[in-house]
Amino acid sequence: MTRSVFFALLAATLTFRFWLAHAMPITGDEAYFIWWGRIPDWGFYDHPPMVGWWLAALLRVSDAAWWLRLPALLLPGVLSLAVARALRGNSLAWGAATLVLLAPADVWNVFITTDTPLIYFSFFSALAFLRAAKSDDARFYLLSGVLLSGAVLSKYFAVLLGVAYLLHALYSPSRKKWLGLLLCYAAVVPAVLLMAWWNWGHCWSNIMFNVYNRNADAGWSWKNPLLYGVMLLYLLTPPVIWQLVKCRSELAMRWREAGPRALILIAVSPLVLFAALSLMKQIGLHWPLSFLPFCFMLVAYLVEAGAMRRLVRFFAGFAALHVLVIGVTSQLPLELWQKSRLYDGIVLTFEAQTLIDSLKPFERDYVFASDGYSNAVTLGYQARRYFLVFGEASSHARHDDILTDFRALDGRNILVLRKTAPSPGEYARYFRAVETREVQVRGVNFTIVLGRGFDYTRYRDSVLASVRAKYYRIPSWLPQQGCYFCERYFPGETCQR
Repeated sequence: MTRSVFFALLAATLTFRFWLAHAMPITGDEAYFIWWGRIPDWGFYDHPPMVGWWLAALLRVSDAAWWLRLPALLLPGVLSLAVARALRGNSLAWGAATLVLLAPADVWNVFITTDTPLIYFSFFSALAFLRAAKSDDARFYLLSGVLLSGAVLSKYFAVLLGVAYLLHALYSPSRKKWLGLLLCYAAVVPAVLLMAWWNWGHCWSNIMFNVYNRNADAGWSWKNPLLYGVMLLYLLTPPVIWQLVKCRSELAMRWREAGPRALILIAVSPLVLFAALSLMKQIGLHWPLSFLPFCFMLVAYLVEAGAMRRLVRFFAGFAALHVLVIGVTSQLPLELWQKSRLYDGIVLTFEAQTLIDSLKPFERDYVFASDGYSNAVTLGYQARRYFLVFGEASSHARHDDILTDFRALDGRNILVLRKTAPSPGEYARYFRAVETREVQVRGVNFTIVLGRGFDYTRYRDSVLASVRAKYYRIPSWLPQQGCYFCERYFPGETCQR
């Protein structure tokens, strides 16, 4: 694998990724984080604030989809070039870099989410740690910790990287290793304190979401480990997994060296922890992405040149297949997916502007809303106007609870755009008068609920009381400095279990 071939592939993949970023509308998750950027804060409901801060900076230039996705667009190229540099003493460095560049998820993943800054910070933190592990260099332990603090402020999965660092110190421990680890961890303390301070004054919402509310359905299932295994087969590809298994004797030999041993722990430990977690919970496709580059780096230490060439050819062919499928799919009519249960959401995402145009007659007299966060933020991004969430919605992405104060809407008119028709009388109790209209787009009947004269008291006693019972039952062991939801709607009443 030559440097020139790598750069040719880099140019080709960047061209495709820029086209895809331009062609794909902003998704619900992306729109949710974009609203974080529009109204930045020290923290947000379900995750730490880093992606919101990045988007706040990007929004100062433009709110175009491709521009807001730029960090994600450049991610595979940046990581692969860093891999080539980190392995510059290895004859297979450019081969490993190509595996990172053409990894299946890196071909098509152009979406800006919390995982984007997480991957950047986790990857470069681990590279600094690998450099420190070679000679127990305190400067690189400190740099690794500073970068790890950025990962912590991106997503709490960063703790898995900290576990890998701990395992490195536990194996053949030494004074320098422990001091280096303490220096690394000490650099993370300010980030942890910032998140603890914000959560202390905001209902411990990150803890409530990530530990309690999103895990209400967690439990043993034989399907989840199986799905996780299939997911790793896709993300790493069967040839790479086969090479790692085939080279287990070489892997054992490399374990004896400090640098490769640290790389093995960083690559493998998080994936093993995810496997254990999969016994109780389904693992998301995006969860392991921070750790996959190190698996591809590991390949460069284990295989011979011929095996690396075969892997690169497979990755190139698999990437070309992705490009072909995506290119063909992009030319197909949306109606092809009409029998899918996701079709109404697909239409809302791709035809958001059509729906926004249908709401123009009501924009002066009504506050706009939808019945779920994904619909609300997607429409809001397209309209450049905030859509609140009306109704209970789900346990996910409840940042609207922070942004929307229903007390201020008492007596106002509220328009709720839905993908489905409401049940009879669903809205009547909350408004003086209710009217429903339908707008058909691409075969989907969307419902516009026009509620005039909002009754805040009834809404609080029904919907908001239910939301409090479901999502704001804060454990008594968590000390509270404040809780926006309870103080706003239920002053004098506790929100603790």
